[in-house]
Amino acid sequence: MHLWQILGAIGIAFLILEMFTPSMFFLNFALAGFICAVVSVVYKNVYGLIIIFFILSFVSFAFLRPILIKKFNKSTETGVNSKYIDKIVKIDSEITSSSGVINIYGERWEARSDNGETIPAGSEVKIVRNESIIMYVSKI
Repeated sequence: MHLWQILGAIGIAFLILEMFTPSMFFLNFALAGFICAVVSVVYKNVYGLIIIFFILSFVSFAFLRPILIKKFNKSTETGVNSKYIDKIVKIDSEITSSSGVINIYGERWEARSDNGETIPAGSEVKIVRNESIIMYVSKI
């Protein structure tokens, strides 16, 4: 059996492990195995290939894994973010950086101006974020 075949089999084995534990961990080793299989066609030193395998594993773990996790770990928003954030409401009383109230979905919430400006009553505002029981809004 040739060295590139062994390294390709190692890459496939790590891909199979990744399928059973989808944590983006074994994918780094699989990628390093496949790259080493290609390199082994030209470079025949086994010890050098082992070093290349570990270096590629570390580099892909340090740089590629965070990118893949961010891309594929999109959770479904629930709670305050999906229900209130980015909604537009009409305010009944003046909102400042220290006081104010909005009504949305029949609920009364404390509100503050996100950028510190005073927003007069009757204006439409967009809910930007929330912290605990306070909604931060910005004028449209």
